[in-house]
Amino acid sequence: MRLAVLVPGGSGQLGRDLVNSAGPETDVLAPSSADLDVTATGQVISAVGELAERAAAAGAVPVVINAAAYTAVDAAESDEARAFAVNVDGPRVLAAACTSRRVPLIHVSTDYVFPGDGDRPYEVDDALGPKNAYGRTKAAGEDAVLGSGASAWVVRTSWVYGKGGSNFVETMRRLESERDELSVVDDQVGAPTWSADLARGLWELAELVASDRGPAGKVLHCTGAGETSWYGFARAIFEEIGADPTRVKPCTTEEFPRPAARPAYSLLSNASWRDAGLTPLRDWRAALNSYLHA
Repeated sequence: MRLAVLVPGGSGQLGRDLVNSAGPETDVLAPSSADLDVTATGQVISAVGELAERAAAAGAVPVVINAAAYTAVDAAESDEARAFAVNVDGPRVLAAACTSRRVPLIHVSTDYVFPGDGDRPYEVDDALGPKNAYGRTKAAGEDAVLGSGASAWVVRTSWVYGKGGSNFVETMRRLESERDELSVVDDQVGAPTWSADLARGLWELAELVASDRGPAGKVLHCTGAGETSWYGFARAIFEEIGADPTRVKPCTTEEFPRPAARPAYSLLSNASWRDAGLTPLRDWRAALNSYLHA
C-alpha cells in the first residue's frame, strides 16, 4: 500500500525524523511552519487538497500527521494567545480540512495535559488537568480534533528530543562544556522519547489507519519505555558522552522555579499502544545511547 502524507511542522525534530524514516514508496509533503501556517485556513485547505489530489493521481492513500505545535512551555505563560492559535486553532482547521477531503488525521499531543499528581502511569481515559498554559492549549487541541468529526487519532508522547531541535539532551550537552557542576530537578518523573523512535511508531499507526484498520480507541500513548527524573536523565546523558555524572547535582522543583509549573509525575501508560497491536518503543536509555552515538 502506498501512502501520501502531509506533515505540518516538517522542519521540527519530529517532522524531520518522519521524513527521514518514511518508506521508499511513501510520498511525503513536509512543509515548515513558514511554508504552511496551520492557523491560516486557506493555506491548510490548499495543502490538504493538494495532498488528496496527489494521492488520487498516484493511487495512494492520503494521511495527515500533525507535527506542528507551539512547544515553548515557559514562553506560553506570557504568550498563551499564540500558543492557543497554533495548538488549538491549527488542529481545528486541519481537522475540518481533513473531514472535507475524507483524509485521516494523526495529531501529536503531550503528557502535559495531565495534572501530574498521580502515582501510577496515566491511562488514555484518565481525567485531564493541565498545570500550565502549554498543557491547556494542547488539551484544547485534542478536544478540537476529537470533536471535529474527522477520522482522527491523538497520540500523546513525552519528553521528546531529536536532532535539530531545542531539547533537554542538547541543552545538557552544551552545559556540560560550560559548567563544572549543574543542578537538575529530581522530583519530576516521566519518560524520555527519541523523536526518531516516535516517528517510526507514527508510521506504523499511519499504515494501520490507511488500511482502514485504525485502532478503535482514538487516543493513544506512545513514549520511550521505562521512567526517570530530569536529574536521572541528565546523569545518563553525561555518562553517554563520557562526562563525569557526579557533576550533575539533584535539586527540587521549588529550588529551580520556572515561569510554567511542571507536572511532578507525567509518566504515560503505553498499554493503549500495545493493545492496538502497535510495536512498543524501546527503553529510553537504549534510545538515548543510539541518539548520542549514531
